[in-house]
Amino acid sequence: MVESKRLYRITLFKIPSTDDQKKLLDIYAEMPTKAVKDSKPYILSVTAGPARPDQRAQGYTVAVFSVFASLDDMLYYDNECAAHASLKSVAKTLHQGALMVYYESIFDN
Repeated sequence: MVESKRLYRITLFKIPSTDDQKKLLDIYAEMPTKAVKDSKPYILSVTAGPARPDQRAQGYTVAVFSVFASLDDMLYYDNECAAHASLKSVAKTLHQGALMVYYESIFDN
């Protein structure tokens, strides 16, 4: 397999209720340890928080930045990870819109 660069993922949610924002953020806080692959945590980093009020936010109220060692790890997160499946089931009941992009940094060595 070809060695891949780290993968950076940005996820945004439109969740008007601050209580619901907190529910989702509490789940994200557990992702670095609850999300396991081959019995080990595999997400390199997760940071999340409420978006600062700004018209440029276009209604998005929660931002999440995740770092994966590879595209394979991110695809595992999306398709096979039990912890992420649980997070998604809760998020679907809370948000009124979501956006996700991912990329490999042109600045990574």
